[in-house]
Amino acid sequence: MLQVSYIRDNREQVLERLAVKNFKQPDLVDEIIQLDERRRLTQTQMDSVSAQANAAARQIGELMRAGKKEEAESLKANTGTWKGEIQTLSEQLAAIEDELQQKLVLLPNLPHSSVPKGLTPEDNEVVLENGIKPALPENALPHWELAAKYNLIDFELGVKITGAGFPVYKNKGAKLQRALINYFIDEGEKAGYSEVSVPLMVNEASGFGTSQLPDKEGQMYFVGIDNLYLIPTAEVPITNMYRDVILKAADLPVKNCGHTPCFRREAGSYGAHVRGLNRLHQFDKVEIVQVTHPDKSYETLEQMSQHVRGLLQKLGLPYRVLRLCGGDMGFGSALTYDMETWSAAQKRWLEVSSVSNFESFQSNRLKLRFRNEEGKTQLAHTLNGSALALPRIVATLLENNQTENGIKIPEVLVPYTRFEWIN
Repeated sequence: MLQVSYIRDNREQVLERLAVKNFKQPDLVDEIIQLDERRRLTQTQMDSVSAQANAAARQIGELMRAGKKEEAESLKANTGTWKGEIQTLSEQLAAIEDELQQKLVLLPNLPHSSVPKGLTPEDNEVVLENGIKPALPENALPHWELAAKYNLIDFELGVKITGAGFPVYKNKGAKLQRALINYFIDEGEKAGYSEVSVPLMVNEASGFGTSQLPDKEGQMYFVGIDNLYLIPTAEVPITNMYRDVILKAADLPVKNCGHTPCFRREAGSYGAHVRGLNRLHQFDKVEIVQVTHPDKSYETLEQMSQHVRGLLQKLGLPYRVLRLCGGDMGFGSALTYDMETWSAAQKRWLEVSSVSNFESFQSNRLKLRFRNEEGKTQLAHTLNGSALALPRIVATLLENNQTENGIKIPEVLVPYTRFEWIN
């Protein structure tokens, strides 16, 4: 959530950056500024009346001690009026603050100055491309056919048990899934991330803290009877570990990683491009999360991006990095890099990771602060990234490594799978 003081002091810049994100309600900025002016005026009035009432209370005490009872009683008669004014102003202030909060949460984060303008994924900027796209024979199979051929994933059984988008991993498919999770966690720990195991459901406060609510409630599974949400990513519970926390500057950066299943409704996702593992309602992912000093967050973003790229390189997957345009960015992100792997059988790029810097947008909602060298508290910056999401990694590993003899397992995974081939 943006800070009101920043919006008030930087109106033109705020409007300019929101335009890059294609925000459709620019008038909301002026409404927020006007509400803030009303809030400050009402607060000033209430403080003034409170000061008069407090001064009168002291004067009444002095008069009583001096034996001037009549003067004290005369002054005391005004206290009821002051109390009524304070009560009225307090109610007005609460209503203004509530309206201000409701409007503030509708504003997305401001994009970083490097974010390109654009409306759709086609406007994203390709930052770099790495690796050689494998040349497969004409009879190469997409991953869903390979999964059926080698009895790795049963999509129809998942439909029977739950519905479309909930696959059942079997045999070496299940072992490959578990191997990737363990490998990604181990690589995260080598990079200094502390592993955590977190709940798979969160409350409304947690969803608000990381800006899934009120922006993405339609994409989250809701357990109505308990007012809980199934997590769309481990980012939500891991980042919320630090809600209402004041860290020491010496503790920064805080680095956590964790594996969870993720649950997304993906409403409106249909067609050949979502076939197989390309888009699921439940999938596994290892997430990396950092809480950093504001001066270090963009350096941290590059480090996190390099970590993800390193995983893709070690798996032998060709990939590219995109800087998302304003129209394709998440609500809370200031800058996002997407990592995509090349699917040789489908002949297209598949997104496997997003790494984002939220600056202070989440921490303002979370009240996540640190105490700086001067002893004052200030908002920290939060970042997160997929390292990595499994479905499309599995898809590209199966497709890109298929041979006449079966599917070759990348060397770095063999200690985890304990087999070199799927055949």
